[in-house]
Amino acid sequence: MHDFKPVNVSLGMTSLNNEIVTRVVKSTNIHEFDENTYAKKMNLTFHNGIIEVKMLSRLLPDAPSFARGFIGIAFRINEDDSEFESFYVRPTNGRVTENVRKNRAIQYFSYPKYKFDYFRKNGISDYEGTADIGLDEWITLKAVINCSNGTFYLNDNETPALVVKNMKHGDSKGSLGLFVDIGTEGFFKELKTTLFD
Repeated sequence: MHDFKPVNVSLGMTSLNNEIVTRVVKSTNIHEFDENTYAKKMNLTFHNGIIEVKMLSRLLPDAPSFARGFIGIAFRINEDDSEFESFYVRPTNGRVTENVRKNRAIQYFSYPKYKFDYFRKNGISDYEGTADIGLDEWITLKAVINCSNGTFYLNDNETPALVVKNMKHGDSKGSLGLFVDIGTEGFFKELKTTLFD
């Protein structure tokens, strides 16, 4: 883990189902949602390319009732962690029958101004969607980032789970992070980046 820096998270390696994976848990000192809570990959500048990772989330024993198993990636993180783009999933929403929650299984946000609550308050639903996902199972994420556009695929599906045009920070660059939010015990493996430039 020497090539990752914990940013408002605890970070370590652990054994899960007989393989060594990365474990990330959000700091209990950060109570707000959609904050800079990730394991940040050092010595990497990502502009355009592909990010691939497998991730699995569980609810912590003390997770609040509104916890959803939030887990995903942050990307184009600037040097002081004050700006980044992010895509994450809410596994507990993936297979519910209630439509509002079901339509909020995945999320794009842009830190610091455009968090999920900004989109909700303004009636913007373009940055959320459905996904057939659940807790305690490996979810494969593939993000294709090109200039100000992001296309996100789950579980090797050929159809994107979400397409974001004109990401809020535009055509920026920065590092990558393994993102978690409140109530999540997050596990990651097989992180791979393909740089276009």
